[in-house]
Amino acid sequence: MKKYLSTLILCSILLIQAQAKTITVCIDCSVHTIQEGIDKAENGDSVVVNSGIYKEHNIQLDKSIFLLGKNNPIIDGENKAYVLIVQADNFTISGFTIQNVEQSYTKDYSAVKIMRSKNFVFENNTLKNVFFGLVVEKSKYGLIKNNNISGNAVQEASSGNGVHMWHCKKMRVEQNKVHHLRDGLYFEFVSDSHISHNTSTENIRYGLHFMFSNNDEYHHNEFHKNGAGVAVMFSKFIIMHHNTFHFNWGTASYGLLLKEIYDADIHHNYFEQNTIGINIDGCNRIKYEHNYFVRNGWALKFTGGCYGNVFRFNNFMSNSFDLSYNSKLNDNGFEANYWSDYTGYDLNKDGIGDVPYRPVKLFSYIVNTTPETLILLRSLFVDIINFSEKVSPIFTPDELVDNKPIMKEIHD
Repeated sequence: MKKYLSTLILCSILLIQAQAKTITVCIDCSVHTIQEGIDKAENGDSVVVNSGIYKEHNIQLDKSIFLLGKNNPIIDGENKAYVLIVQADNFTISGFTIQNVEQSYTKDYSAVKIMRSKNFVFENNTLKNVFFGLVVEKSKYGLIKNNNISGNAVQEASSGNGVHMWHCKKMRVEQNKVHHLRDGLYFEFVSDSHISHNTSTENIRYGLHFMFSNNDEYHHNEFHKNGAGVAVMFSKFIIMHHNTFHFNWGTASYGLLLKEIYDADIHHNYFEQNTIGINIDGCNRIKYEHNYFVRNGWALKFTGGCYGNVFRFNNFMSNSFDLSYNSKLNDNGFEANYWSDYTGYDLNKDGIGDVPYRPVKLFSYIVNTTPETLILLRSLFVDIINFSEKVSPIFTPDELVDNKPIMKEIHD
């Protein structure tokens, strides 16, 4: 019986494939516009668009088809509203350059807008000179892969995001490059999704910005020279690992901002030369393990009540300040981290310092209350007051201590 059913299913698939047709679109063909090719297609068909420049906008795709570019055709929206609007299931869009999207202060005009769709693929496309790049709303089971998305963002109010997703789930966003936009990647109410191997650079606000998005995993992404790195807000059950946050500089910038985040794992990430490595505000029950903090202004900066966070096996190397803390310790724990400023000893040679390390320096406390004093950072006066506080803590949290500091850089 099973063999009979398998044969029947295979025959049905072959029959569907045999019935599917290919519609060719080219400048000199009888079908010379993309919209005409889509209109002539039926579910399961392929619309192959040959090389050329197609000046079209508000193209409507409402069928389960393969829309494929051959030799990189260009769809030029001529700065008129949307370029391609999709409301269909089981479709593929691949191989196009889509450019010139209208800018608006009231509408989210985009190169491609996908609405209420499932089981789709959007890959190997270039979106340039866009307001918004790809907008996906109320959709699920989509793959967004290997796209290059760029804009000409100057101010936040007059720019949009690269990949903008709202009320989506079960999405995969992989191997995309997004740059010169407001937010490179923006996710709101996006759950059970997987974001990996993307590069988000030189965006004027955030490389990645997500809110109210639970049960997501982010790994092997790079966030480089963005206005304020990555912002993660009002979310829970997040896993972030093997990401790189570097060169996110500015008076209010950071590699990673965490606000009201709960029950998360943040491990094996690399934070290099950011104003603040991680800014932590009102976050509870997060494990920070095997992260690198290298040459940041502040490696960690706590603002607001945080509870039940654990920092273990992290490397803190050559940061101006390893830690800034402006509230009670609240059962947050630091244990078995490597601190490059640690000057203790290890008499029994077990790799663990015999003297506990206090990562909060008095000058860090002073800078928090009086930022102008930062100008004294490298002065002898600062070394003296830090030493005096180390000998007899008065202003810094007495209980904030790593009792098992690791003597050498931690390698996995």
